[in-house]
Amino acid sequence: MSSPLVATYRLQFREGTDFAQARDLAPYWKRLGISHLYASPIFEASEGSTHGYDVTDYNTLEEELGGINGFTEMSNALSSNNIGLILDFVPNHMGVSPRNLWWEDVLTWGEESRYAYTFDIAWEARRILVPVLGKPYGDALDAGDLTVVLDEATPSLRFDAAGYGLPIDPRTYGHVFGLIDHEERDRLVRRFSVSTPPEADELRERLGEHLQDPEFRSALERAVAAINSDKDALHALHEAQAWRLAWWRTARERLTYRRFFEIADLIGVRQEMRRVFSESHQLIIRLARERRIDGIRIDHVDGLADPKTYLDDLTQAFKAVRRQPAVYVEKILTGEERLRTSWKIEGTTGYEFITALSGLYVDSAREAGMTEAYQTFLGRNESLRSMILAEKRSIFQRNLAGELSVLTGLAMDVASRGLSTRDFGRDTIARSIVEVAAALPVYRTYGSVDGVPNRDVAIIDDSVDLALNRREVEADEPIQFIGRLLKLDFEDGADVAGALNFTRRFQQTTGAVMAKAVEDTVFYRYNRLIALNEVGGEPDEYGSSVEAFHEAMRIRLEDQPFGLLATTTHDTKRGEDARARIYTLSEAPGRWRGFVSSFAAMMTEWRKDVEPGLFSPDPATEWGLYQSLLGVLPADFDPADAGQCEDIAERLKGFAEKAVREAKLHTSWTAPAEKYERALDAFVHAMVDPKNELIGEFWTRVQPFVLAGALNSLSQTVIKLTAPGVPDIYQGTEFYDYSLVDPDNRRPVDFDARIAAAAAGDDPAQLLADWRSGQLKARLTMAGLRMRQNAPLLYTSGRYEALTISGPASGWLVAFARIGENGEAALTVAPRMALSLLDGREDLAIPASRWQETFVDLPEELAGKTFRDAVTGREFTGGAHKVADLLAVLPVAMLAAQ
Repeated sequence: MSSPLVATYRLQFREGTDFAQARDLAPYWKRLGISHLYASPIFEASEGSTHGYDVTDYNTLEEELGGINGFTEMSNALSSNNIGLILDFVPNHMGVSPRNLWWEDVLTWGEESRYAYTFDIAWEARRILVPVLGKPYGDALDAGDLTVVLDEATPSLRFDAAGYGLPIDPRTYGHVFGLIDHEERDRLVRRFSVSTPPEADELRERLGEHLQDPEFRSALERAVAAINSDKDALHALHEAQAWRLAWWRTARERLTYRRFFEIADLIGVRQEMRRVFSESHQLIIRLARERRIDGIRIDHVDGLADPKTYLDDLTQAFKAVRRQPAVYVEKILTGEERLRTSWKIEGTTGYEFITALSGLYVDSAREAGMTEAYQTFLGRNESLRSMILAEKRSIFQRNLAGELSVLTGLAMDVASRGLSTRDFGRDTIARSIVEVAAALPVYRTYGSVDGVPNRDVAIIDDSVDLALNRREVEADEPIQFIGRLLKLDFEDGADVAGALNFTRRFQQTTGAVMAKAVEDTVFYRYNRLIALNEVGGEPDEYGSSVEAFHEAMRIRLEDQPFGLLATTTHDTKRGEDARARIYTLSEAPGRWRGFVSSFAAMMTEWRKDVEPGLFSPDPATEWGLYQSLLGVLPADFDPADAGQCEDIAERLKGFAEKAVREAKLHTSWTAPAEKYERALDAFVHAMVDPKNELIGEFWTRVQPFVLAGALNSLSQTVIKLTAPGVPDIYQGTEFYDYSLVDPDNRRPVDFDARIAAAAAGDDPAQLLADWRSGQLKARLTMAGLRMRQNAPLLYTSGRYEALTISGPASGWLVAFARIGENGEAALTVAPRMALSLLDGREDLAIPASRWQETFVDLPEELAGKTFRDAVTGREFTGGAHKVADLLAVLPVAMLAAQ
């Protein structure tokens, strides 16, 4: 790499952010202390893409961002400021768009296309289903939504479906050419009917030459009009294509290609094929060879057929050009799951770090109180695990019914060859697949041609046992058969091949089942403490001990010392500081229960009875909305500012709509309940309307949580900057980030304010007094990154040592040391349980008396060193440090050995 990994800065390109802006920000990032820009996808994507994950050309940079020239200027600016570049790369899927020439070629020529096997298409279905119609096919045809058009830019004939364009197979142009009243008619019909894929360019040239003849053009236009007026002829042309237009609702059941989750506009790419890998990685390898990139982040690695082989291929491709960029994967680790060290990569993007942090700030001793408060407000008891199980089953059987059908067919093929399994019925096999997937505690297992790792065998066996115990399938044998498939437990070659095909597709599907059921459904339903409803989170893991956090950091050091330390990403459900504030509710469930009861009473007139037994918002949504309101309000919020209130209301309304649609209980994306949603919009607006009493009283009464949340923010900032790994700073989060889920977290960033803060030299005590501005968080970030720049390996591969805290205030602190091989050392001391620590104070200047005789004890090897505070410059020497001294100026401390 061009420079050591110190910290990454995540920048979301598109929607106003382009290469030129990144170029101009390079000096600021250098001042901040960033070592690498971490860029969202910058490759050509579907027209109008707001995120770039719907890539249409792996080997072209997005022109709207500045194209290759703009990228080169940005790259040069980064290099001159000694900043590297890590690119977000999406190998698993591509956007199905006219911009995607590979996809266009497949639609044109079908299985004869050179790219037919680039995509994960079920060719046995004969035709590719394209579910884009707003109504059933026959209705669309009768309504005139389907037409043939002449695309002069190509030039070619295309099919238009209410604005969605599709290519027409040149061999079927005769349907139109046969209607031409021109002397060239018969020759063109014959010439195009025998065409082949290699002749595609020549055919377009020939058509273009003929269009230069006004007489021919006129005749062709009349022919196009004629076929468009003849529904039978138009249908016949449609039926002759390699694709078939269909009602969009058909996608979940009958889609003929692997998609990303349930998004039909994203098609799976077969990176397991060497040719496909080579063709889709040409530019990324070239950029590595030219020293334009220093790392790559692999999106949705669990969607790939064989992640380990893909990562091995990627490493080899980089080695072939004598480069070793850092490799990161978007991988959700659940429960006790650990990163596969056999992948030989730097690490994950860091969701598991968020989970570890949450344990420090959530008060497990008061879980019962929060549960009682929540369930009393709901008027019923809820079981998170039962909810997850039910939703995994539902998502698989309904939203992913097409994937289940494919898997069932693959399993039946193997079962039909076994004398003891050939009697299994299709329905029984399908239910067995669902039950094993529902029992799986992780996103996927990793069986491949190399076999099934022992840890996966254990996971499969446990899942099969759990599925058997649930007794949803009458017989045990079908479930056990699914377990055999997943363990590749067969001798016959054809059976092994069948098991491999089944296992590959099953493993690619279970991640979607988990993500859609848990992250995108249950996490919007189960609202006990929404700060725990985070990607990779476990909402029923309600707080943990300091010792558990230390153990999680030791695991990070062992498994991924260069892994990213995330607190906010483009996919998190809420910003890091919104989450930090909501954590504080766990310390006072009784107080929060009283607040919510009071607020709910004030909002009675806006809670509407939309149908018998259903109010909008429903109780679970309303409980979550009050937490969201607490989380989204900026620290300097003024409830009398109508403009500020309106902005908050619009953001909260957008979040509320997404939340209830994702929850899929009373409305959804595919079937919006207008009456429910209109009432919800009005309710949210009333919550933040300065003309009402609620927002003013709410803001006044939640001030203790706001102050405690700010202390949590500072605490998690210094931990993130010094824990094992590489801090990832999401755009704008140098200051407080009270964003909600996307698109709220992708709003434009005020970089001018951040640049000014980086140049300021305000006294730390003054910044503490001005804590609402967020500038203290920015100062801590700069100071921590400066420490890391001075000793980058200390904070990645350096030893992690939990420090003993003794004294009456020890429960309010976490402390650890980082120790290097060459005498480098650093200490971190951070508060936790901030609400009880502050105990009603109105500022963050914690008096010495609050700490009493509490000490941070250092191990003998550090006792003789002098440590300097990275922000205040104060120095400390000795084997035990009084907390009142360490935190005399600021409530957090990062110290480096001198």
